[in-house]
Amino acid sequence: MPKGLPDFGGSPQAVLEHVVAHPELICDLDLERRPGSYARTLLWSDAESSVWALVWDRGARTAIHDHHCSCAFGIVSGRLTEFRFRALDQVRVAKIWETVHRPGDIACLATSGPNIHQMVNDSGAIAISLHIYGFDPRMHDSSVDREYVAAPV
Repeated sequence: MPKGLPDFGGSPQAVLEHVVAHPELICDLDLERRPGSYARTLLWSDAESSVWALVWDRGARTAIHDHHCSCAFGIVSGRLTEFRFRALDQVRVAKIWETVHRPGDIACLATSGPNIHQMVNDSGAIAISLHIYGFDPRMHDSSVDREYVAAPV
C-alpha cells in the first residue's frame, strides 16, 4: 500500500478524475484477483477514508447492498453495469434504474441514502475500478451496511 495519496485538494472526484485519465497508475499495480468473482486491493487509507482497486473477473457481481458511508468510484478499464434499487421492506428491493459504466466514467452514492445498488461485470473482459469510501478499514471490514434480495417482478 502506498504510504501517501497525492494531494488532490481533498476531493475524491479529483482523485478519480486523475486515475481514470491515467489508467496505468492502477493497471500496472500487482492487484489481487479472484477467478469468477471480484477482488479488492487496499491502496491507501486514513481515519476517514479508504481507496480500493477492484478487479472484476467476467461474470463477477456484488450482492445487492447499501453502504454505511459515502462511496465514489471510477472505471479504470473494462465495463461494469450498475443497478440501483428502492427498498420495499427491510429485506426486499425493486430495481429502478440501470446504467453501463465505461472507462473514464465516475459515479457516486450520496450519503443521504439509502443507496441500494449492485455492480456486475456482464462483459466478456476483466474490468478494473477505483473506489473511494468514507470509512477507516481498521474500524470496519467493509463499506457494506446491509444486503438485500430482489423482489420477483
